[in-house]
Amino acid sequence: MAAAAGRAGSFGSSSPGLGSAAGFSSSSSPPSSAAAATTNNNNAELRAGGDEDDGQNLWSCILSEVSTRSRSKLPSGKNVLLLGEDGAGKTSLIGKIQGIEEYKKGRGMEYLYLNVHDEDRDDQTRCNVWILDGDLYHKGLLKFAMEASSLKDTLIMLVVDMSRPWTALDSLQKWASVVREHIDKLKIPPEEMKEMEQKLVRDFQEYIEPGEDFPASPQRRNTSLQEDKDDSVILPLGADTLTCNLGIPVVVVCTKCDAISVLEKEHDYRDEHFDFIQSHIRRFCLQYGAALIYTSVKENKNIDLVYKYIVQKLYGFPFNVPAVVVEKDAVFIPAGWDNDKKIGILHENFQTLKAEDSFEDIIIKPPVRKFVHEKEIVAEDDQVFLMKQQSQLAKQPPTAAGRPVDASPRVPGGSPRTPNRSVTSNVASVTPIPTGSKKIDPNMKAGATSEGVLANFFNSLLSKKTGSPGGPGGVGGSPGGGGTGGAGSNLPPSAKKSGQKPVLTDVQAELDRISRKPEMVSPTTPTSPTEGEAS
Repeated sequence: MAAAAGRAGSFGSSSPGLGSAAGFSSSSSPPSSAAAATTNNNNAELRAGGDEDDGQNLWSCILSEVSTRSRSKLPSGKNVLLLGEDGAGKTSLIGKIQGIEEYKKGRGMEYLYLNVHDEDRDDQTRCNVWILDGDLYHKGLLKFAMEASSLKDTLIMLVVDMSRPWTALDSLQKWASVVREHIDKLKIPPEEMKEMEQKLVRDFQEYIEPGEDFPASPQRRNTSLQEDKDDSVILPLGADTLTCNLGIPVVVVCTKCDAISVLEKEHDYRDEHFDFIQSHIRRFCLQYGAALIYTSVKENKNIDLVYKYIVQKLYGFPFNVPAVVVEKDAVFIPAGWDNDKKIGILHENFQTLKAEDSFEDIIIKPPVRKFVHEKEIVAEDDQVFLMKQQSQLAKQPPTAAGRPVDASPRVPGGSPRTPNRSVTSNVASVTPIPTGSKKIDPNMKAGATSEGVLANFFNSLLSKKTGSPGGPGGVGGSPGGGGTGGAGSNLPPSAKKSGQKPVLTDVQAELDRISRKPEMVSPTTPTSPTEGEAS
């Protein structure tokens, strides 16, 4: 009784009332009262037992809720393994997903991680990322990234450099064989391996094209969708589909797709060449049940898509991005979407190529241009260069300033006259500057010589104007001049009129001034024209 009261008290019943009733029944109650007390005692035990069951149910609910929450948390220990050639952009791709612009490349086996966040449950975890060096010498390091216990939680990512498309197919086949060889060394039990392969086949067959009503929230896929998939019709696989089943999901990522435009300009690639490359890569993806994503770190193209596809495959997040095959530099083909008929659509665009052509025969490596390493030319200092030029100029013989002077006199037309012809041969009567009284001194400066030539030019013009009215023999001259147009009359009669004489006098004075300048420059110059006239 006391034990019952103690249990009841532990769950909140009134133990003092029970204790007093029990004491009373044992001391002074009649037989009927004793029976009543026994009945009350049994009821109290039943109530205590019911309260105990409710308490156990409460604890069971709490433990069940905690267990459910622990199962709903994002699992840890998921792995992504990247393989590809050196320089394909593996580290840059993961660094771009992490938000790091420049990431230093390591050697051997690199370890990075991706932060995975579930916004619906406010939960996050880390996804391990392993990057194997492009040298096959380091393939033994795969034992640290791919273990038998964690193989089912691993995703393989084969990275291809699209700036060198002639290496794409060989690279894919080489690294896929490396993965297959390592999985075989793990010696996974056949039953477990077969279960992993069947799951991959089932996921490939149950792929559903995202529609408009597909949930776009970050909430993970619920069980109702799984039940709907179980009821859906599963189509058989194609003849070339999943013939190389690794048991784990595979994603083929083509990096540096921004180089497609460079290939078109420099190597004459056409659209059919890119379709040819895509068709062969998609055939490879069909054999391994892999997805295909074209990316560009430089243009930030499909980088976020790679992250979304990783978390969908490893953590079951919903994925509502449809396949993209129109844009040749942003192709996305999820696993389960492709088949041989869809690949055949690319063959319809071939003009000079054929679908059965060998990849190595069509997509060949361009010839390497041999660059002749010429000796580097270093520019010398400016002062040294100027000093060399000065020394070279000092060695050269001195030349006369200006251009060479032509000693032969020229007429207004520009043709040189012979030395035996007089400048005023056409007009014998008027000669402002006699021919014999002025000779060009070879030692005279170029400026003075040109002024003398200019004076002769204007004198010749005046000679023509003064000689034209009278004509030969001085016809029409002044009466005092006679027929010879003597020295007493240097101007025609019309020039002696009151309106024109000062003008011609000023012109003659200017010509005299120009003619005196050569005389001042060279003392050996013969008598000036003014002196000749005065004499």
